[in-house]
Amino acid sequence: MKSLRMYSAMLAATAAFALMAVGPSSLAGQEKAKGKGKGPATYQKPAKGTIPRTADGQPDLNGVWMRPYTPDMTKGGASATASTLNFTDWGKGKWDNYHAEDGDYAGACLPFGLVRSINAPHPMQIVQSKNFIAFLHEQNTWFTKVPTDGRPFPPEKEMDPTWFGTSRAKWEGDTLVIETRGFNGKTRLDTIGHPHSEKMTVKETWTLMNPTQVYYTIEINDPRTYKTPITSERTFTRDPDGEVFEYSCEENNKSLFEGRIKPPNFEEWLK
Repeated sequence: MKSLRMYSAMLAATAAFALMAVGPSSLAGQEKAKGKGKGPATYQKPAKGTIPRTADGQPDLNGVWMRPYTPDMTKGGASATASTLNFTDWGKGKWDNYHAEDGDYAGACLPFGLVRSINAPHPMQIVQSKNFIAFLHEQNTWFTKVPTDGRPFPPEKEMDPTWFGTSRAKWEGDTLVIETRGFNGKTRLDTIGHPHSEKMTVKETWTLMNPTQVYYTIEINDPRTYKTPITSERTFTRDPDGEVFEYSCEENNKSLFEGRIKPPNFEEWLK
């Protein structure tokens, strides 16, 4: 496990290298292997079983979770469905003109953002209480804290745009539903660099199916970038022996300052 994270940390040093080393072809090869040579494996929803619960009756999501690494959301496999990206003219222009080697924000150690963090290969720990749920990403030690107590979103004019957005969650039966808005538009959806804008909103659902598996869905709406919603279904797996390690990206600043990594041009990006 540690060697995988060390390898992923090296890939994060430059986004261009990451795209070459762990790209869609590598993922397809892994999924083909899972399918025993019969082509890419297809997604199957996890089986329903008895689930653990917290003292107040909520499905117990506490623990360390592994997600399927999704460097390209248009590619699916055994643990995730592929997503259809129906670009607007603006979105297609952003995608066609994107070149990671010209300054991807991840190479400059800037926050991945919500969707790219969910798509990342590193583990994530959930800490759950009655009125809050926290997601502790190993990736650069980022975290998000989401209220589940029914509070509304702040007025849009009072919401500061952020890398991970502002989230609100609620329980619908045994499913945790999280809605997020208020993004700053400076991140990408996945490693390969699919774009989004500050207009993006995200809806996630977490349904604990059995003691070790979550059925996860994500719906991305971004009318500036995509004509239709982006959706995906995935299976997350709880690792009872898992641990979230320290992850620090600051060392990349040496390459940033010495010119081997180009800083992102956000002024052009956000036009």
